[in-house]
Amino acid sequence: MRKFILVLMFLLTTYGAGAQAFQHFLNRINSLPQNQRQAVADSFINACPAFPYIENDSVAHFIYTGAVSSVSMAGDATGWNPDQPLGLIQGTTFWHLTKTYEADARLDYKLVTGGNNWILDPRNPKTCVGGFGPNSELRMSGNTSPPEVQFYDNIPHGIFRDTVFHSNILNNSRQIRVYLPARYTPEKEYPVILFHDGLDYINLGSAWNVLDYLIAHQMINPVIAVFVPPVDRQPEYAGTKIDLFTSFITTELMPFIDQKYKTSKDPMKRATLGASDGGNISLYLGVKKPLCFGRIAAQSSDVIDSITKTLQDGPKLNLDFYLDIGTYDIAILIPMVQNLANLLKAKGYLYSFREIHEGHSWGNWKEHLRLPLMQFFPFTSGINENIKRNDIRIEQNCPNPFRGDTEIRFTVPAGSRVKLNLRDYTGRLVDPIMAGIVHDSANCIRYSNKYLSAGNYLCTLEVGGFTASKVLTIIN
Repeated sequence: MRKFILVLMFLLTTYGAGAQAFQHFLNRINSLPQNQRQAVADSFINACPAFPYIENDSVAHFIYTGAVSSVSMAGDATGWNPDQPLGLIQGTTFWHLTKTYEADARLDYKLVTGGNNWILDPRNPKTCVGGFGPNSELRMSGNTSPPEVQFYDNIPHGIFRDTVFHSNILNNSRQIRVYLPARYTPEKEYPVILFHDGLDYINLGSAWNVLDYLIAHQMINPVIAVFVPPVDRQPEYAGTKIDLFTSFITTELMPFIDQKYKTSKDPMKRATLGASDGGNISLYLGVKKPLCFGRIAAQSSDVIDSITKTLQDGPKLNLDFYLDIGTYDIAILIPMVQNLANLLKAKGYLYSFREIHEGHSWGNWKEHLRLPLMQFFPFTSGINENIKRNDIRIEQNCPNPFRGDTEIRFTVPAGSRVKLNLRDYTGRLVDPIMAGIVHDSANCIRYSNKYLSAGNYLCTLEVGGFTASKVLTIIN
C-alpha cells in the first residue's frame, strides 16, 4: 500500500490532469480491505493540489471529508437544488462527486451535509460574494478572472457624488451614486450610463474598479455612471410600477443628472444596464423611451411580453443592444433571451449576444461587465468628442455575432490612408485586417476568422488622428 500511495502522489503532483489520477485512485482504494482505505484517502487529500480537483480541463471532482450522514452539491449547475449526492467510499469519511463542465466554465456552489446544513466547501479557498452571501467558486482551467475587477493603486480613479433623490411620481426616496471619471471637467461633454441595482453593481459587481480600469487603459471613453437602487424591486423593474418607474427615470432623475453634470443628450451616448429583472427594466426603458437611452444592456435578463411585442410589431427603433445569458442560468430565462436575440437579428437591429458558461450570479456579471461598456463606449483618440465627423465612421459588422465571415463597412474621405485592426480587450493587436489608401468613401471589407477563439474584440478604424471602434463578437 505504501508503494501505491507514493505512485498516487507522483501522479497528482507531476502529471496532474492528464494522468486521470482520480479514477486510478478510486480503482485502487476500492480494491483494498476497508480497514486500509482511510490511510489512502488521507494521502490523496494531502497530495491533491486544489479542490475541487480538476482533470483533463473539463472534469471536476467535488470532494468532502467528514463523518456525516450525507453530502450533496447545490449550485448554478443544479438550479440550486441539492440533488447531486456525493458518494461515500466505504471504510472512510471520503465523499466524492464527478461532473463534466465546459473548460471555461465558472460556477457558484455550496455543499449540503446531513440534508439541511448548507456550507462553503471547506477545502476550497475560492469564494464569490453574491446577493445572499458568499458561495464557493468552481473555476475550470480555461476560465481566468479578468484584470479589471481588481483595484489598482497606480491608475487614476473616478469619484462618487452621492445624493438622496425623492421621486414625486413614486412617492419614495433612494440614494443615488454618480461616478465621475478621473479628470472630469464640466468643459467637456460625457456619455452616460445608468445602472439598475446600482449599489449592488458597486458592491458586488466591482463596477467602480471596472470603470477605472477600462478608462485608464483606454479601452473605453471616459463615461459618467449613475447607480440607481430599487425601492420596490420587482414591481418597479417588471411589474405594476414599471411605467411609474420609467417616468421617474426619464422625467425626474435624468433631467436632474443632465442639469448637474455635463452629459451628452445624444441617445447613442446614453446607455442603461441591468441584470435579471434589472435587465428587463433596461430593455423596457429602451423600447419605450428610445430618445432617452439608445444603448441597452441586459445581463441574464427577464424579458416581459410587452418588450417583445413592441420590438415585433412596432417600427424599428434606433437602438443598440447587448445581451448575455448563462448556460447554467435560471432555466426560464434562457429561452427568453435567446428568442429576443433571434428577434433582434430578424428585425435588423444592432446587437451582440453572448452565451457564457456560468450561472445567474454576480461573479458572472462583474467579470463580463467590460463587454457592454466596450461595445457602447469604445475608446476614441485624437479627436474632440464634441466635434462631429460625419465623413468618418465605422458601422457595426454584420452579421454580429458571427462564426466564419462578416462584413465590416466604414466611411472615410476618398483617398484616405486607413488602418483597420482587430484587438483583444487588453488592447493587444490580434489581427491587422488592412492598411493602405482607399479610393472610395464608402468601403466594405469581408473579414474571415481563421484562428481567433470565441470572444469580443475591438475592430478599430484609424484615419490620421481619428480612431473609432466597434465591438466584434466571434462565436463557436
